[in-house]
Amino acid sequence: MATDTGITIDKGTINQLPIECFAGRIHVIESVDAALQAIEVLRRHTMLGLDTETRPSFRKGKTNKVSLVQLSTDTDCYLFRINKIGFIDELRDLMTDTDITKIGLSLHDDFKVLHKVDDFDPHNYIDLQRIVKQYGIEDMSLQKIYAIMFGKKISKSQQLSNW
Repeated sequence: MATDTGITIDKGTINQLPIECFAGRIHVIESVDAALQAIEVLRRHTMLGLDTETRPSFRKGKTNKVSLVQLSTDTDCYLFRINKIGFIDELRDLMTDTDITKIGLSLHDDFKVLHKVDDFDPHNYIDLQRIVKQYGIEDMSLQKIYAIMFGKKISKSQQLSNW
């Protein structure tokens, strides 16, 4: 729906859209050897999707360290369990690689939690929240942005798993 100031979409409209599913493979990375193999594959791509997950805290003033770094191609999603393997040098180097574009939503928040684990200087990132503003899209959630752009619903049910 277009308003005088921009494009928005409501939950009712989103709920009527067909559901989009990732048809690729999901790899849970829980060892350094698996991480090194995954990073080798990821380095063959020029663009990667990026997200982080942090175990929620239900106590005021308490925050947890980031547990998971998700890096995705169009065919594969790699879930790096950094709470188990650490933020290894090779993963940090991939995140700072200027030849690979990393794309995500609200990346400032992802970098903030990652900097609690290790200091690094992120390079070559695209934050979708900044891009969609240029097209008049007011909604900033991934589900709403996706629905506006592609006419499909992505299911992002809240997960409270203990990564």
